[in-house]
Amino acid sequence: MNQKLIQQLAALRGLGDAYHDYRGELKHFSLKTKSAILEAMGCKLDDAGALAEQIRNLESLRSRSLLPPVAAARGSRIGFDCNITGSEFGSALVLTLRLEDGSVREGAVSTANFPELWRGEVGGSWITRRRFELPLDLPPGYHELQARIGGGAMHRCMLIMSAPQCYEPPAIIAGKRLWGVAVQLYTMRSRDNWGIGDFRDLGRLIRWLAPLGAGFIGVNPLHALCPTEPRKSSPYSASNRHFLNVLYIAVPAVAEFPSCAAAQARLADAQFAARLTKLRADPLVDYQGVADAKFEMLQILYHDFRDTQLAKGGTRAASFHAFVAAGGENLRKHACFDALDRHLHGGVGASSGWMSWPKPYQDPDAAAAVRYAAEHPADVEFFAYLQWLAHEQLTQAQALARELGMPIGLYGDYAVGASASGSETWIDRTSNRLQAEIGAPPDPLALKGQGWGIPPPDPLAMQNDRLQGFARLIRANMRYYGALRLDHVMSLFRLWWVPANTSPLAGAYVHYPMYQLLTVLALESVRNQCLVVGEDLGVVPDEMRVAMPQFGIYHYKVMLFEKDGGVFREPKDFVRQALATVTTHDMPTLRGYWEALDIELRARLHLYPSAETQAHVVAERDQDRVALLSALRAQGLAPGQPTSAHEPFTAELAQALHLYLARSNAALAAVQLEDLLGLTEPVNVPGTSGEYPNWQRKLSMDVEDIAARADLAASLADIERARA
Repeated sequence: MNQKLIQQLAALRGLGDAYHDYRGELKHFSLKTKSAILEAMGCKLDDAGALAEQIRNLESLRSRSLLPPVAAARGSRIGFDCNITGSEFGSALVLTLRLEDGSVREGAVSTANFPELWRGEVGGSWITRRRFELPLDLPPGYHELQARIGGGAMHRCMLIMSAPQCYEPPAIIAGKRLWGVAVQLYTMRSRDNWGIGDFRDLGRLIRWLAPLGAGFIGVNPLHALCPTEPRKSSPYSASNRHFLNVLYIAVPAVAEFPSCAAAQARLADAQFAARLTKLRADPLVDYQGVADAKFEMLQILYHDFRDTQLAKGGTRAASFHAFVAAGGENLRKHACFDALDRHLHGGVGASSGWMSWPKPYQDPDAAAAVRYAAEHPADVEFFAYLQWLAHEQLTQAQALARELGMPIGLYGDYAVGASASGSETWIDRTSNRLQAEIGAPPDPLALKGQGWGIPPPDPLAMQNDRLQGFARLIRANMRYYGALRLDHVMSLFRLWWVPANTSPLAGAYVHYPMYQLLTVLALESVRNQCLVVGEDLGVVPDEMRVAMPQFGIYHYKVMLFEKDGGVFREPKDFVRQALATVTTHDMPTLRGYWEALDIELRARLHLYPSAETQAHVVAERDQDRVALLSALRAQGLAPGQPTSAHEPFTAELAQALHLYLARSNAALAAVQLEDLLGLTEPVNVPGTSGEYPNWQRKLSMDVEDIAARADLAASLADIERARA
């Protein structure tokens, strides 16, 4: 292989040359690593002619195309670089601008009037790159510029314009510091849910917390998972991030349920009722049992809906048809995916996910998949109906939060990627590279690095799509929430690609068009009135640190990580544009942290790479407990018990830490519901799969009983006063 050409192609495809590891050492990426990632991108490296042709094509896009595929700017004015050949220099640039609202502007300008940025020879032609500033104000939106020189070919460029920063709620602009409660929705118990927290439980939480002054309720990612194989329950490994997890549908809250005789008869059946009782009582979410019960009843309700609404054209039929029309081809294909997955899983015994299906069905536009949808319209429509129900109930929850005075309402979570075998990748075959996975380089607790099993998006494909896939995805998530957390926000700048069948140690960083992506984010944030929080834990490159405040993206600050030289940061020193929390879903509970139960658990699961590493963690935890008590004393918040770092955890200690958090300068402060209840077991242990029941542990009490506890109301009242 030609090493020089491979290095050149790698640079054109966004691969970095080196990075600083967790020790601060500069690590260069090997030619072998770069080659493997280029092959995962679909590049042909074994033929020198083909390799050179790929480079010529990419250089032509960058240095010979008149316009870039995308230009983005904040504010009202935009400029971009034009590549002009020597023979074209001085000719008129003829422009047609089509604004998003449908209006058209036309004009022409001499190419000699642009300031020159660079000149050189590309492919035997002399090229001058010049900067063109569009001489008019543009409104926020997605506009298309068409340009040609003389009678030459027409070139197109997407102009993306946004407000200077992402949206902030008026309450925060007015100086208020909001607080809220974060919950993993599936963990919620109630007296009448079906073994998993649902959208009606979310409504109960809203009705409890809104009168106490909460400004928001944070939830885990609610992305669509796999109905056929519900045990694949990680909310961060979605089947499709455009859609919702239908297991969160509260079946008794479906409009058809009270009047459906068949549903009421099934509910009254003693065996079915016993199943529901067991599902509620289980300490862990029985995803398969929940799915079996819910889908059985939802199938009954769908048939009733067809007979009573669709056949007669009722108001709910009109609402459903409008939802399906708005969802378009993406919804149709997602519903077809879920129907096909169920059909093939039950019929030919295929494992869930399109990669396990017979080959004729692996392309959504292939004859077999199209024929299945045509021959089984009711099966496909059933899954569209489920998406409609989930959409209705989540929309109603956010409307309730706003009605009860919450300035933000629901604070959602957006996963960094989707499952390789899920609906999202089945529908979109070009944006994600399935021969690689997203991961992370080595760190002190994961010396071999991490692979997350999620395919990375291809930055070149994103550019060719003019970032419209990313825009649709952000828009689909923001429509439900007043704030949205972007998991691993650094993905907008770079991602650690791990080639298939290799160790994460063999990975490398691939870079993305950060400022363009952030412009899309700001545009959608303002349009959807949705505040943006970027999860910026871990190694954050300087480019992202600078860009986040520029674009008004809130930081994600975990109090237990906020230390300077072993001393916890004072509340006044927290960044204002931030969401602060004591713990997260990837950490031990507050009680588990204080009592070092997480260290014991990780030791039992053999997750420490060495005894020395474990000893270091134990020593650091001892120091942290001392430092926490010292920080509380400095704020006048020292609890009566514990008075030393080796005394047991108490509710008084939890409240002191929550008040410390509440005093912080951060505009948003989130308390974990499980920490209010004093739970010990984590909901997730990173680095495990079957060794620990991740995403299954429930809360210890029903939401009705939680809402009736006077001590919790008093604790939250103290937090409200501290925030005010």
